[in-house]
Amino acid sequence: MESERRLNLKSKWIATVASIWIQCCSGATYTFGIYSSTLKSSQNYDQSTLDTVSVFKDIGANVGVLSGLLYSFATLNHHHRTRFSFLRGPWVVHLTGAILCFAGYFLMWASVVGLIHSPPVPLMCLFMFLAAHSQTFFNTGNVVTGVMNFGDYGGTIVGIMKGFLGLGGAALIQAYDTIWKGHPSTYLLILALLPTFVSLLFMSLVRIHGTNSADDKKHLNAFSAVALTIAAYLMIIIILENIFTFPLWARIITFLFLLFLLSSPLGIAIKAQREDTTRLSPTFATQRSPLVDCPETTTSTKFSASQDSVAYHELPGEESQVKAEFDDKKLKDEEDMNILQSICTLNFWLLFVAMLCGMGSGLATVNNISQVGESLGYPTSAINSLVSLWSIWNFLGRFGGGYVSDIVLHRMGWERPLFIAITLATMSVGHIVVASGFPGNLYVGSIIVGVCYGCQWSLMPTITYEIFGVGHMGTIFNTIAIASPTITYEIFGVGHMGTIFNTIAIASPVGSYICSVRIIGYIYDNVASGEGNSCNGTHCFMLSFLIMASVAFVGCLVAFLLFIRTRRFYKQVVLRRLGHSSRT
Repeated sequence: MESERRLNLKSKWIATVASIWIQCCSGATYTFGIYSSTLKSSQNYDQSTLDTVSVFKDIGANVGVLSGLLYSFATLNHHHRTRFSFLRGPWVVHLTGAILCFAGYFLMWASVVGLIHSPPVPLMCLFMFLAAHSQTFFNTGNVVTGVMNFGDYGGTIVGIMKGFLGLGGAALIQAYDTIWKGHPSTYLLILALLPTFVSLLFMSLVRIHGTNSADDKKHLNAFSAVALTIAAYLMIIIILENIFTFPLWARIITFLFLLFLLSSPLGIAIKAQREDTTRLSPTFATQRSPLVDCPETTTSTKFSASQDSVAYHELPGEESQVKAEFDDKKLKDEEDMNILQSICTLNFWLLFVAMLCGMGSGLATVNNISQVGESLGYPTSAINSLVSLWSIWNFLGRFGGGYVSDIVLHRMGWERPLFIAITLATMSVGHIVVASGFPGNLYVGSIIVGVCYGCQWSLMPTITYEIFGVGHMGTIFNTIAIASPTITYEIFGVGHMGTIFNTIAIASPVGSYICSVRIIGYIYDNVASGEGNSCNGTHCFMLSFLIMASVAFVGCLVAFLLFIRTRRFYKQVVLRRLGHSSRT
């Protein structure tokens, strides 16, 4: 009994908690607005140059093909074990991310404070790329491992991981306001140290466990409740800070309580682990994934064709047998595509273009939210609140997109690509609100765009897994994210999920470059006439956001076409897979 009560650090629940904590420290790219003005003034950049640097932030944070390939290499089972086999597992991906994070942010900090001479713009872009690129390694290691461990609820676990990444941005800003307020250059140094330290501390706990139990959903809901509680707490604190001036002691107390909330997932993990130990027998656990760091777990998340055909052959009549054989062949053809196979499909490019439009315009909004606020006369405190609240809206979208789409898919059979079309249409409305310039428009517009932007990040990886498979999911969804990741999981399968979703992720920085530099930066510099190349008034960004509203609507139409094309696939393969999993 004593051994049963002892905390087992090698469980999927502890792995989930470790991933959550790493995600919370990896949201630095969403706090660009905190130090962007200091970066601009210290390096004598104009708005177009600053936007160019921010685009390399977006490229680094979204082009995670390398992290997906590394994840696949480090976790795929190999038939021949070598003396270096101990160097396998998600921790290899986290270690790489820690090195990139420290190098990028430290060099940026050294440039801002004058420790080194001001680098040329291409070199500063490289520093920013390295710093932001670390996020793809942290993200791939946590998201894909989560999908491996909770494949039946891919949308929920992706929403949790992506949600805590968004919350991490708001939490980091709270730390800045409490400890380093007024010293954005010091904040850059902290970004070099904190994520690196946390990742190195917990990376060995992030492991793939090929088991599934009936209580998974219950405990995942508990993690979700914690995430929502933290989001509500942060939102209240941010709003109060915008109304009242908190003394230092009050900031310290609120920040310590935030740390307490962030530690609470450990209690959920301990409870879940105890229940698994006392209530579950081995017959209630099924091995799920071919992408594991231990050789014993080899069964795919997808049910085998032979297993499922048995269930269909139990039905009377030759017609159902023929249907089973046809669907089994279709399932075999569709699951676990690699990156080259997925790129040759129309579904990949439809998802890529949809993410190009949605993620690009969303990133352009967050990258320029400080400048938009300044042009409209918002005070500095309000602009900082907008940056913080963006992380909250981003979280709500990331969490809600995965959680709600999971519920609707399981209960009503609605296909996930439909949710991308709906959120892109809503995002288009948000851009129009920002362009309108009415009093308080930036608050309303940032809520709409932030939530819809977060939804893209939650839906894209799951759809990648469902359509292309989990094997190279990391690479594929990061390639599209060079647009966005939940849809990847469903359309392309679990086998290559890491590779595929990182490939899809490439659409995000491409869209960001077009919207931020070629649209917003170009138009702003043309209309700016004030001191220091500044612009004041609604006209500074109106045309830019009307164009981005049109871009988001085009993405909505493309996503709807993907929904039409994949309806039959979802009914014949994805929903059947979920039905099989519930039977087992």
